[in-house]
Amino acid sequence: MSLEGGCYCGNLRYETGGDAIFKGQCHCRECQYISGGNPNVVMGMPEAAFRYTKGAPQSFTRSDLDTPVTREFCGDCGTHILAKGAGMAGTVMLKAGTLDDPSQYGTPQMAIFLCDKQEFHAVPEGIPTFERMPG
Repeated sequence: MSLEGGCYCGNLRYETGGDAIFKGQCHCRECQYISGGNPNVVMGMPEAAFRYTKGAPQSFTRSDLDTPVTREFCGDCGTHILAKGAGMAGTVMLKAGTLDDPSQYGTPQMAIFLCDKQEFHAVPEGIPTFERMPG
């Protein structure tokens, strides 16, 4: 699968390939901050196949968490492109909304961190759900 995407203002572009390792919704409180209140819809893609084709991202890693993720985003418009975590080495968690064609995402295979889910969050019927990370 070949995918392209970028940020809202167009100053940050990427391409990636390979098959999605997973597709999911993350309802954790941190993702709610990043998304403006909703779960993040992500697809895990092989890090080796991902590259920025235009611009360079800004990044942020919280220093107060035991296992923080590093979030990469456009420094101009703030669009969140991906996250990388120590527990998912070799994988980038690409935000589905940044794809040029978000319909390429399809549907999530799981929903995680339902311990933080808000009443207004929708979870598709029939997918596996987890209170935290699947073990």
